[in-house]
Amino acid sequence: MELLKKHKILVIVAGVLILIAAALLIYRFAILKSPEAVLKQYMACIERQEYDSMYEMLDEESRNQVSKKEFVTRNQNIYEGIGAKNITIRVFKEKEGAVSYRTILDSSAGEIRFPNEMNIHKEDGRYRIAWTDGLIFPQLGSEDTVKVVTLEAERGNIYDRNGKLLAGKGAVASVGLIPGKMSEEPSADLKRMAELLDMSVSDIENKLDAEWVKDDLLVPIKKLKKVNENSSSTVDLENAEVQKQLLEIPGVIIGDEESRVYPLAEDTAHLVGYVQGISAEELESRKDKGYDEYSVIGKSGLEKLYEQRLHGIDGEKIVIYNEDGNEKAVLAETKQKDGEDIHLTINAQLQSALYDTYKEDKSCTVAMNPKTGEVLALVSTPSYDSNDFVVGMSENRWKELNNDKDSPMYNRFKQTWCPGSSLKPIVGAVGITSGKLEADQDMGHSGLSWQKDSSWGGYSVTTLHEYSGAANLKNALIYSDNIYFAKAALQIGADTLAQSLQKAGFGQEIPFAVEMNPSQYTNDGKPMSTEIQLADSGYGQGEILVNPLHLASMYSAFFNEGDMIKPYLETSGKTETWLEDVFSKSAVSQIRSDLIEVIQNENGTGHGAQLSDTLLAGKTGTAEIKTSQDDTSGTELGWFCVYNEKGNKENSLLLVTMVEDVKDRGGSAYVVNKSKKILQKYMPAD
Repeated sequence: MELLKKHKILVIVAGVLILIAAALLIYRFAILKSPEAVLKQYMACIERQEYDSMYEMLDEESRNQVSKKEFVTRNQNIYEGIGAKNITIRVFKEKEGAVSYRTILDSSAGEIRFPNEMNIHKEDGRYRIAWTDGLIFPQLGSEDTVKVVTLEAERGNIYDRNGKLLAGKGAVASVGLIPGKMSEEPSADLKRMAELLDMSVSDIENKLDAEWVKDDLLVPIKKLKKVNENSSSTVDLENAEVQKQLLEIPGVIIGDEESRVYPLAEDTAHLVGYVQGISAEELESRKDKGYDEYSVIGKSGLEKLYEQRLHGIDGEKIVIYNEDGNEKAVLAETKQKDGEDIHLTINAQLQSALYDTYKEDKSCTVAMNPKTGEVLALVSTPSYDSNDFVVGMSENRWKELNNDKDSPMYNRFKQTWCPGSSLKPIVGAVGITSGKLEADQDMGHSGLSWQKDSSWGGYSVTTLHEYSGAANLKNALIYSDNIYFAKAALQIGADTLAQSLQKAGFGQEIPFAVEMNPSQYTNDGKPMSTEIQLADSGYGQGEILVNPLHLASMYSAFFNEGDMIKPYLETSGKTETWLEDVFSKSAVSQIRSDLIEVIQNENGTGHGAQLSDTLLAGKTGTAEIKTSQDDTSGTELGWFCVYNEKGNKENSLLLVTMVEDVKDRGGSAYVVNKSKKILQKYMPAD
């Protein structure tokens, strides 16, 4: 039985060998059959990368002129280098000793078509190919080279509304070192260089130890922000001094290098963001979208948000160069596709002015045209310099940013905050719109502390100002009376207030390019569960948290007959309503009138912002952040919402500013006073 199995195996093996021999015989006869068959067989070998077989088809003279190794290397480098595939040929004419044909192939730079002629003759009874470099491409000579040239696409720029560059192509300072020009004892110089560049000596030495490094070659060490000689900022002066001291070290050269730059640096960092080199994970998901290991990619802000539009797709061309390095022929070319330029509604001057005003504070500001929805500024302070990420942030600088108690990396305009009294106009408008509150209704004076009844236990609502006259809506807004709005909220009721706030966008995604945290009126999205919580919500406390851009949109309803405007960020956008009929026209009329008094009345909490040539309206807010009513260690947020009352579609400006930690600094008055110079310069005159 065992012998029988072995016999069957031997029979099968013999059969396979016979088939192989037959295939080889057929192949041999195909070669012998005709010049056209030789041509087709040769071309078929290219796509199969059978360069050895191609060489065996050459005549003796060709093989004497080019070795097998040279032949294989040249063909392999060219065909595989250009990504040749889908090779087809069409024979035009076969005559004695030659075949004329057209080749069509796909390459990394697109389709390549060309006519050619292959000389074929019989040698020792077989057809053989008289080979030259021109069989690869007709224009190719033996001393020529074929190269794939990348046509680099430009990343799109980001501009403000007036065409000022916020992110785009510029120059950075490239610090390099020529080893052969270093001092004979370079250790001290390397140590000094490392200190100035905030690097380790070993990092510099590793760069100098690279295989390609020669004594007369410039070795790139680090990039620095380019010194702006027209600027007097502290950062630029420090950078200038660093570069001056670097140039005193033997062998150090500082030149310009093209780079992505952010001209407004800290002023726009949280809005615009920054780019860095692509990570392996990012490349894995984008390798079919025009990215490679050398690509940069948006890591935060608008650079990340608009990555798909900003990112350009590199082109490519396949070129034959002669021995002098001159371009001889372009075989194929795919044009690069530059990234799209983004034009924002942002006013760079206003953006910078707001940053400069509040850069020492933990704050955020939204500036918007409440008639159109154009967002004119989005500022978060303190900030960081986007350029630091482009030139290469040192470990020490990264630690400084992350350990800074003021959290400069934290984007405050995207967050939600306790609005305090800045919400009172919204609550007043809700009360009138719902019919639960009359503007002239006198809620009665209760001093500086009030509770509904003894069921509140030790809890009471407090306010800062006592005043004469009726405790009505107008006076409550002028004096920012917490007790009035606590009573108003109880009168409106939890269900009505919750439904009205939902109607005004609470709990909804804000329809804006930059993702903002949605506002809330309770932590669980349900109506206020207790009378105390409802009362606190009436003056913007309790569990209410508001995003500054959302608050700006709610204030825009006072400009638009009760409709909330949809904010937008690109100049290609258009004016649209986000939410309709949020407030009644009578509520809008009443609140607008009262908010004028908040600024114009000498007792108004916003009176310090009054301008002589512009009628302003607005509301201040001081929100207490504490764990209990008895907590004396808590902090306060200061708010100021202000706009030009007579503004039209072309010149309306609404500013919403929030500053943290205003306790013992004047509360909301601190924000009012700091905003005054912005209003004087940028608020349109009537």
